[in-house]
Amino acid sequence: MNYRYIGRSGLRVTPICMGTMTFGTSCDKKEAFRILDYVYDKGINFYDTAEIYPVPPSGELAGLTEKWVGEWMATKPRESIILATKVAGAANGWFVPPIRHGLTAIDRFHIKRAVEGSLKRLKTDYIDLYQMHWPDTLVPIEESLRAFDELVREGKVRYIGTSNDTAYGLTKATEVSKYEKLSRFESIQNNFSLNNPRFLDELAHVCKKEQISLLPYSPIAGGVLSGKYNQTFVDESARYAWYLKNKNPRVQSQATKFVNDKTLASTAKFVQIAKKYGLSPVTLAVAWSMSFDFVASTIIGARKLSQLDESLKALEVKLSNEILEEIKKVHSEIMYPMG
Repeated sequence: MNYRYIGRSGLRVTPICMGTMTFGTSCDKKEAFRILDYVYDKGINFYDTAEIYPVPPSGELAGLTEKWVGEWMATKPRESIILATKVAGAANGWFVPPIRHGLTAIDRFHIKRAVEGSLKRLKTDYIDLYQMHWPDTLVPIEESLRAFDELVREGKVRYIGTSNDTAYGLTKATEVSKYEKLSRFESIQNNFSLNNPRFLDELAHVCKKEQISLLPYSPIAGGVLSGKYNQTFVDESARYAWYLKNKNPRVQSQATKFVNDKTLASTAKFVQIAKKYGLSPVTLAVAWSMSFDFVASTIIGARKLSQLDESLKALEVKLSNEILEEIKKVHSEIMYPMG
C-alpha cells in the first residue's frame, strides 16, 4: 500500500478512504459492518463520516451512522484507524440541518456541542480529522478557527479540515490561521469527478501552493459514472432514482444535478474509454481522481459489499498519458456536465 499524507499533518492515509453516508438509509447495519470489515482487511485505514449522516439527512436518523461506525471501530485497534467526521454547516447555507433545532452555526457553541456528540457516538476520545461540513457565511472565520484550535489543544481533535468550500474561503481561512497562529485546515473535502472537474479551475492551485490536500467525494458521481443511468432500465433502488421521488425539493435538485443530458453524454464517452483500455468505468473514475498530486485520499461509498471491488481496483491502476489525453478531450467537448 502506498500511503499519502494529508496536508502538512502527520495523518498517513491510504489513497482510498471509506465513506459511510449511506449507512442507515440505503445500507443496513449488517451490510455496513461487512463493508467496513472488508475494506479494513484490504488495508484501508481511513474512514469518513459526519454528525448528520446518513443521507438524505433527517432528524430521525441524524447521528446513526456515527453510532454504527463507533460500534464497528470498537472491534479494531483504535490507532490503526484514521477517523474523520464533520460538524454540520451553518443553517444559513445551502440547507438547514435537521439537528439542534435547525439553528446550527460554525461558532464556538455549536462546534463544541457537535464534537462532544460525535465523540460519544463514535465511542472514542479523539478524532483524527475534524471537518467543517460547509462554510458559515455569517460567523467570522476567526471565531470558527479559534474554536477548532481549542479542540486541537485539548487533544479531542488531531487536525482540522473544511468541506464544500471555495477558493476564497480556503485562502482566507489559511491566511487567518497563519497570522493568528491557529490550527489550519489541512484538507478540503469537495465534490470532484470526471463529471465535475471544477476543482481544477482555482482550488487545485490553492491546494498546491498551500500544501493542503483534497479529499474528493463522489468520485463516481454518485454512481452515474458506472453507466447504470445510461441503461434503458434503471434499478429503482439506485440512489438518484429514489431521490427523484423524494418530496424534498433540495433532494430532487441533487438528482437532476447528477443525472442530466450532459452528464449522461459525458458518461457514455468515459464508459467507452474504459472499455477501450480494459477497465471498469468505476475503476477509471476512481483512478482518475487519485491521479492528482494534491489529492491525499479519494472517498468511495457503497450500498452493498459487491460494489467495492471495482473502486478498490483503482489502487492497482496508473492511468497512461493516452488515457488522460482522451479524458481531457471529453472535458473540452462537454464542459462542466454538472454545471
